[in-house]
Amino acid sequence: MAVLIYGSNGYTGRLIVQQALASGLRPILAGRDPEAVRIQAALCGLEHRAFPLDDRGAVTAGLAGATIVMHCAGPFARTSAPMADACLRGGVHYLDITGEIAVFEALAARDSEARDAKVMLLPGVGFDVVPSDCLAAHLVQRLPSAHRLALAFEARGGISRGTASTMVEGAGEGGMVRRDAVLQRVPAAWRTRSVDFGSGPTDVTTIPWGDVSTAYHSTGVGNIEVYTAMPRLARTLLLATRPLGFLLRWWAVRGLLSRLVRRGAAGPSSRAREREVSRLWGEATDRAGRRVVARMTTPQSYALTALTAVAAINAILGGAARPGFQTPSRAFGADFILGIPGVRLDDVE
Repeated sequence: MAVLIYGSNGYTGRLIVQQALASGLRPILAGRDPEAVRIQAALCGLEHRAFPLDDRGAVTAGLAGATIVMHCAGPFARTSAPMADACLRGGVHYLDITGEIAVFEALAARDSEARDAKVMLLPGVGFDVVPSDCLAAHLVQRLPSAHRLALAFEARGGISRGTASTMVEGAGEGGMVRRDAVLQRVPAAWRTRSVDFGSGPTDVTTIPWGDVSTAYHSTGVGNIEVYTAMPRLARTLLLATRPLGFLLRWWAVRGLLSRLVRRGAAGPSSRAREREVSRLWGEATDRAGRRVVARMTTPQSYALTALTAVAAINAILGGAARPGFQTPSRAFGADFILGIPGVRLDDVE
């Protein structure tokens, strides 16, 4: 059963390849840049392929013989559809590391198509959204009558160019929450509240994180907000985008921001990945006023992404593939995250 990692030469793709090799897998490496993928494959002693995603025939040929695609080349709002199309045509299970709400919703809309093709569509197998999705499922197991979910996280160590590029793509679009099962646009930095990740109160602010989509599909809870801890300056800048959002949507401004991103570091250093941790908090409430809270600690977000992505691959290779659109907790259970080294879950209330 062949595993193909597309975007293997990117920052997160490289981490996933390293973890795959450490777990005994021999993936096929692939991407858009023939020379970069060739050099990477030579260093790893692996097979490689190069093909663009805007050529239907090339993508179909590039996936020939593969059983699973781990798609790591974003921004996924532009790259997910052609890869998913090819997977559905070829009977290949699709996984990616997106955190983009629009991508989750687009793939969820193809559930019936994927079931007919006997293909699993499983986006978000990294830090976006494995730990938070499993946390949401765990909370609703504790409170089945829940009608509202609030999730929050604190991810330290910095971000990759790929993540920054995705942020540029969504700049000026504001925030998003779910209200009565419907996705709803809200202003940037719409709400700030205080939560306790385990070391005292921390202010967190709403962001349009993937769980606004996936937690609904995983739990059926129709009211969802996702928050993150951020410096006060970052919150102030987000608030400033409310009246200036039209500038951030202008192609020239986005082009400038993209060029600045490309000049930055590829991603967090190995030291940051080893030293830092990520912390999550979740709360479920019901109409009767009942409330449950849980906290989670995980490895640093990019380190965790490599671990969860390869764990998902191995689960599928072990027979856990479920045709159709899936979320991590639906595919592998709410306790999937607890099988990852360095993860701790604590029920608080």
